[in-house]
Amino acid sequence: MKYLNHPSDFDKFPSSKADGVAYEGYPALVHELSKSLKEEPLVIFEMYPGCNEDEIKDHLIAQLGFDEVVDIEDYAKDEKTLNEWLQPFLTEDRAFGMMTHFQIQQFYEMAKVGALKARIATSNKRIAVYGFGASLISSKAPIVYFEMSRWEIQLRQRQGQPNWHCHNNEEDTLKKYKRGFFVEWRTADRLKKKVLPLARYLVDTTLANDPKMVDGPTFFAALSTLPYRPFRLVPYYDPGVWGGQWMKEVCGLDPSKKNYAWSFDGVPEENALHFDFHGVIYEFPAIDLVFFEAAPLLGERVYGRFGNEFPIRFDMLDTMEGGNLSLQCHPLTSYIQDKYGMAYTQDESYFILAAAPGSSVYLGVKDNVDKAAMFQDLEEAEKGEHPFPAEKYVNQFPAHAFDHFLIPGGTIHCSGANTMVLEISATPYIFTFKMWDWGRLGLDGKPRPIHVKEAEESIQFNRDTTYAKKELINQFVKISDKEVHTGLHPLEFIETRLYTFNDSVSLNSPGSFSMCNLVAGKEARIESVDGSFTPYTVHYAETFIIPEGVKAFRFVSPKGDEVKIIRAYVRG
Repeated sequence: MKYLNHPSDFDKFPSSKADGVAYEGYPALVHELSKSLKEEPLVIFEMYPGCNEDEIKDHLIAQLGFDEVVDIEDYAKDEKTLNEWLQPFLTEDRAFGMMTHFQIQQFYEMAKVGALKARIATSNKRIAVYGFGASLISSKAPIVYFEMSRWEIQLRQRQGQPNWHCHNNEEDTLKKYKRGFFVEWRTADRLKKKVLPLARYLVDTTLANDPKMVDGPTFFAALSTLPYRPFRLVPYYDPGVWGGQWMKEVCGLDPSKKNYAWSFDGVPEENALHFDFHGVIYEFPAIDLVFFEAAPLLGERVYGRFGNEFPIRFDMLDTMEGGNLSLQCHPLTSYIQDKYGMAYTQDESYFILAAAPGSSVYLGVKDNVDKAAMFQDLEEAEKGEHPFPAEKYVNQFPAHAFDHFLIPGGTIHCSGANTMVLEISATPYIFTFKMWDWGRLGLDGKPRPIHVKEAEESIQFNRDTTYAKKELINQFVKISDKEVHTGLHPLEFIETRLYTFNDSVSLNSPGSFSMCNLVAGKEARIESVDGSFTPYTVHYAETFIIPEGVKAFRFVSPKGDEVKIIRAYVRG
């Protein structure tokens, strides 16, 4: 083994125990729904955009004996009209659009929907209506809601699945993702907040031809337990042009793959959660927990500030035996608000999990840099006239395990090769302005998006060598023998603490949820001070969440070995 001195214990499919019955497979779903819905004249099959409507229609709805089955999408505005209407929000940019605030009604010909509602109301037939927006017909009829996480949607889009009501099967996957991120998922989430609590049943459609279903009260009863115990999200991984080899071993991933660049182990907008209903694993988008249990999950103070949004994310960036990340910066808050309609920006930090000798982090411009010359060189590099001389303009600081580099928005930065980064950042996670990508193509064979002009409006040139050394690198303050304040920068709303111990550390809620990772040691245990939850074990490099509803807890080293846990929360 190269990076571990023990076999990997990393749990790639964490789950939380839940009470109740879950049904697995289409025959079981058909059997249950046939009993439950047999007297209902109208049934609504509402779907998150991305679900396989044909599979659901053929294997489930068609087996339930309806006299008529209606595809609500037949009443949507035509694709050409939608594309023309959405273009100002999707923009010509390959990666970025404008955050939208649409309601589902705006995607439909509501006069035709009204006529359909009137016809159904006077019909003697037993009717099913299915698709994204089916609940426009009725919120009082029984609703069966079909779920899918955004990561699974992205995987399907890479295999050729189009966006909702589109025929863009072969379109650039970045553009598909952009349409989902800025338009479809925002609209679908607004609808979900209204409809999911009304659903008689919820269906997990993650695995093709292998659905799982629970009834609404069972799901929400299970959901209501999560803010009062530690839990983990279901991680996912992605390769990249700069990807490395560390996660293969540490996370127990497929060794035959060329590399893994990203691990997303703490992004509730994209990750899923698993409930274990007595052996049936039910997957659902983690954002459901944020929507419906926000106050006890986040804490009243954080909920009051951010609403139904989880404002901190953890992910891992692996360049061990790989390459440099792209040289980049993130927008200032004013810029992201004005141009993209986001509430706040992607302030972040790099906490170094591991680093090979000689590895480094690029951070901040050098003292007395000529801004005009730098951007001229960037523009010429973008045109392919010559490589960008990054070392001429940008600082390189040595990187070692447990260093912490703070990166408020507007700071030029990137991780160098042969570092393993735990990225701790604010949630708006796609707004990266790449300025130089070391002359590489993406895995799709296309140049990766470059945003020199946007970066020029965002980079703060006072974040220079002097500033970086004074304010951005290892701003450690010892709190006790076991606790060190490691950041973040005063410009950022995230507080981070590093705990080092070989026995235990007792802690209280800071009025915020805590996002944590075991950054050293084989395992650790989280225990309740008052016995309110079952002890929870985590392993090296696993990210875990302690909701604000857990008021007092302790970290324990079960075997007396030294362990380290990094903890992030929203400052008071």
